[in-house]
Order: sequence, then C-alpha cells, then structure tokens
Amino acid sequence: MSESKWALATFAGGCFWCMVSPFEEEPGIHQVVSGYTGGHTENPTYKEVCSETTGHYEAVQISFDPEVFPYEKLLEIYWTQIDPTDPGGQFHDRGDSYRTAIFYHDEQQKQAADASKQKLEESGKFNAPIVTRILPAKPFYPAEEYHQKYHKKNPFHYKMYRHGSGREAFIKQHWGESR
Repeated sequence: MSESKWALATFAGGCFWCMVSPFEEEPGIHQVVSGYTGGHTENPTYKEVCSETTGHYEAVQISFDPEVFPYEKLLEIYWTQIDPTDPGGQFHDRGDSYRTAIFYHDEQQKQAADASKQKLEESGKFNAPIVTRILPAKPFYPAEEYHQKYHKKNPFHYKMYRHGSGREAFIKQHWGESR
C-alpha cells in the first residue's frame, strides 16, 4: 500500500510510552509515533511540554490501513488503555499534557469517536462521567527519538513504569487481563 493510502488516527492517553504497544502489532498498522499535539508551540521539546506552557498533549499518531483495521477498532483499543473519567491526567502522571483526547482527522472519525464515547457512557462501566475530549486534529510533532518505541529500547524500565504508574492495575480491574 502506498503511503498516501494510509489513514491517520491520533490519541492522547497520558504517557505516550504506554500508548504505543497496544496498537503497533495489530494487522494493518503501519506505524505508531509518539509526539505532541493540541497546543500552540511549534516543534515543542519534551521539557517544554512537561512545563505545561505549550498546551500540548502527549499523544500517539497511528498510520493505518482502514480496510484492514477500521478506525472503530482503534477506538476500542484506545478506551481500554485509559481512565476516561480522570480530567487531571492519567494515573500517577498529572497535568494538562497527560489528559486524554481523541483528535479526529475528518468528519467520519468525529462521528465514530462521538458514538464510541456515548456507547461507553451508556455502558455503566464507570461511575463517573467520561471526560475524554474529542477535538479536531492539530499539527502533530514527533517526540525526540529516545521516546520512540521506548518499550522496546528500555523494556525493563517500561514494564516497571507501566506497573508502577497504576495503569496495569486499572486496565485489569476495568477490562480484565491487561491488553
């Protein structure tokens, strides 16, 4: 498939290190890139984003073949990786850059994201409101190279971080075995 045929999906789910592996091994996924989006600073650095002055979220941008792996399936994976009821960050990572959001790239993605959020709200799975925002996509800036595929470059530290942050326990409690 030529690169021009790939669709994009962009999700903010707290620490971007933890949002790569759930997607990258799925069929039809071309690439998952860690980065920053949603803010006002061009080409921000990790340090700038962590300073909470850029308006950016830590996010992943996924290039995928929608004929092999539909956007709706990406949404299903996304919801099972986050606490959609937490407005102040994710797990032990606090602050605006760690909030959750779905950044849609076209009207069909917006409609699918809205429908999936409504379905989750109506499911009764959570006792608090779903606060994950659905926003139009803005420029996406890839994070520094050392953040890319962090789980493969630093598997021990990644595993300890994912467990220690509370993410693993939350996923297991709300969705069953860790996905």
